[in-house]
Amino acid sequence: MEADVGRDAASLDPELLQLPEVSSLALKENPSIAESLYWQWLSLPETSKLVKSLIEDAKAGVTLNAPGSSGSTNAAASSSLPSMFPAGSAPPLSPRSTSGSPRVMRRGAGAGPSSFGSPLKIVSEPVKEVIPQFYFKNGRPPPKDLKEQCLSRIDHLFFGGEGLQIQGRKAQKGAKALWSLGARRTARRAPQEEFKSVAKDICKLPSFFSGALFRKIDVGGTGTVSRDAFVDYWVNGNMMTMDLATQIFKILKKPDHNYLTQEDFKPILQELLATHPGLEFLQGTPEFQERYAETVVYRIFYFVNRSGNGQLTLRELKRGNLIDALQQLDEEEDINKVLRYFSYEHFYVIYCKFWELDTDHDFLIDKENLIRYGNHSLTYRIVDRIFSQIPRKFTSKTEGKMGYEDFVYFILSEEDKSSEPSLEYWFKCIDLDGNGILTPNEMQFFYEEQLHRMECMAQEPVLFEDILCQMIDMIGPENECYFTLHDLKGCKLSGNIFNILFNLNKFMAFETRDPFLIRQERENPTLTEWDRFAHREYIRLSMEEDGEDASNGSGDVWDESLEAPF
Repeated sequence: MEADVGRDAASLDPELLQLPEVSSLALKENPSIAESLYWQWLSLPETSKLVKSLIEDAKAGVTLNAPGSSGSTNAAASSSLPSMFPAGSAPPLSPRSTSGSPRVMRRGAGAGPSSFGSPLKIVSEPVKEVIPQFYFKNGRPPPKDLKEQCLSRIDHLFFGGEGLQIQGRKAQKGAKALWSLGARRTARRAPQEEFKSVAKDICKLPSFFSGALFRKIDVGGTGTVSRDAFVDYWVNGNMMTMDLATQIFKILKKPDHNYLTQEDFKPILQELLATHPGLEFLQGTPEFQERYAETVVYRIFYFVNRSGNGQLTLRELKRGNLIDALQQLDEEEDINKVLRYFSYEHFYVIYCKFWELDTDHDFLIDKENLIRYGNHSLTYRIVDRIFSQIPRKFTSKTEGKMGYEDFVYFILSEEDKSSEPSLEYWFKCIDLDGNGILTPNEMQFFYEEQLHRMECMAQEPVLFEDILCQMIDMIGPENECYFTLHDLKGCKLSGNIFNILFNLNKFMAFETRDPFLIRQERENPTLTEWDRFAHREYIRLSMEEDGEDASNGSGDVWDESLEAPF
């Protein structure tokens, strides 16, 4: 017995003594102290009574590990252990629990005392906190009340049990007509109009998305959409709880793609051209409709597709301003007031500028054509860089020729050097070694031609050293030894840097500071450089066209010269 007790004492964990007055480290270093305390505790009369009581309870089959379960008169004796310390001092040693580590048990401070009266706390099971689902692969399901409200509106618009199940407006003699979007000519307009109410009132989409939405639901191309098919796609597919950008993205993209291509925008532009009141005058000129649609798509990808790979992602769509432009377009009847992407005046300026340079009208531009842009404002060196396809690879398949899409990117970059796509475009041109910085040597290479042109025009030349100091003061770069793209994007005047280097006309205009232009900018601070340029050019082109019409004795807006390339 004594040998067993000795072994128990030798295997004691000093921390089980729970004596704050004595350091546990000291007890570990001096196990004889722990052994002495253990023997002292065993010699106490109360300890002897407790041990006998526990033995009797064990013989009687009384459960020892459940408080209050003992019916024995000796159970009261187990409510507390005898203490070898005076009242109010540290608690005595408690037997080691088999349920876990003492460290774990000490953390369970909220548990009640054991049936043995041990000061050690029983480890309680950790409370499992239920975290609600926060990720839904196919979108968050709609709340019950929102779903019921949406279904009620759907039931109001859909009816019957067959076909498209949308009420036609041309009901005759009180009968309700069923219309099919796939029907030819006369019967097609009614369902288009009716499904617009579904797209606009229920889905809250721009009205010209009705056709794209219809075809997305009518996967089989049957020409009809039932109530159940619509509910399955819009409600059960959780489309109604997505934000507008995600809804548009999912409607337009191909099923096997996670991005949008230029081709994906054609259906909504075709519907826009067919239904928008501001574009009715183009109904008789399908060639201009096609060019307008192309130009809009090019402008969208120029500004929104920041990666420049022709694959517009959902992230890019949300970060851009296309969604706001689509909503404005659906509410505004004057197409020219929608300055972002869709203005017809902007398209007309771009197309006429291209047509002026394309002298042989093969819809391609070479270096000699482009050098004439802006009354020969550009230098040969910058044109060479453009045609070396450094800032952007040409979509034209003809060697040494720039196509219409390439020209759209060029003119948007040239006429608004304050935009980020423009800064990136011209930065690549000036960065000769492609190391991401513009050094004085690189900038001087382009400025040398500007300096030569100023001398030829009998203008007072400005030395590069003076210009460099002016540019550094203007930009305020982090390191005055070079410019980074980050430096240029952080300054509103950074576009003037490029004008100084390769556009003589704009450089001279910047030096003279035309008060009229400055006043215009202050009066309309929301307009971009591109907006002002397009407005001026449209007025000029309109006046020239009116003059030609007057001289020819014709009031026809579309003369043969503009329609020639088609």
